[in-house]
Amino acid sequence: MDNPYNLKFESMPNRLVNYAVTENGIAVIELASDSAGAPLEGDGQGPNTYTHEMMCDIDTAVIKARFNDSVAVIMFTGHGSKFFSAGASIQMLNSVTPGFKYNFCLHANETLSRLEQTSKLVVCCLNGHAVGGGLEIAMAADIRIARKNAGKFGLPEINLGVLAGTGGTARLTRLIGKAKALEFMVTGQLLSFEDGENMNLINHIFEGDAAQFRTDCLDWCSQFTLPHKAVKAVGNIKRSCQTGPEIPFEYHLALERELQASLFNSSDAKEGIAAYVEKRVANFTGN
Repeated sequence: MDNPYNLKFESMPNRLVNYAVTENGIAVIELASDSAGAPLEGDGQGPNTYTHEMMCDIDTAVIKARFNDSVAVIMFTGHGSKFFSAGASIQMLNSVTPGFKYNFCLHANETLSRLEQTSKLVVCCLNGHAVGGGLEIAMAADIRIARKNAGKFGLPEINLGVLAGTGGTARLTRLIGKAKALEFMVTGQLLSFEDGENMNLINHIFEGDAAQFRTDCLDWCSQFTLPHKAVKAVGNIKRSCQTGPEIPFEYHLALERELQASLFNSSDAKEGIAAYVEKRVANFTGN
């Protein structure tokens, strides 16, 4: 696969997630596993199913990106051209105890909540099918971009006699509304990415093969890096949008005021206002 951004991936401890940071501050988190949730070997293109071990690798990668001050955007994607992720490994779920399954879901909840709690913008790039837990990962991101005609998405857990238990019912209801979310999950239907765009679940659809899609996603994410955007403002906008809808409206307004007050004291706000007055492009520094 072409690598115009010169990505130099390192494997996380369990070899189920690859991690790289571009020169302009985009942390790329790539899911890579076979149908059993084991590491890919050679040129393998697995469905990138996840296990507890992969969730641990995702956790490690997200924390690395969070503590890296040079990272402005976190971009999730899948290895290969066929799947973003097919969700939790059925082989794994069929071999563990109910207690393990409960704690597996709990840890996945905690891991995916990190995506919403970090101040960095999280963009999920669906290079292929995003089914079950794969869609649950995507829904924890701030923005979702999909590759045209590259696959389907859905939460078909009903066909296994269970529900989407790593944030699926909670996040989908908040994203598309109760009635649509309920129908979508009880029917277990799989839809095209174009349908997802019409449902306001997917923000953008890009054309091209897998390599071009990845490059286009990196190009799109680059607009949110320094010096193009004030990253503190991006983080505060995200915090207001993530936290605000979960609290009473007047509290949301109060939160918004406090977030704005903190930005007015930043160097980037002074730069942005000065650039507007002087009719020039702002050069943000992240301070």
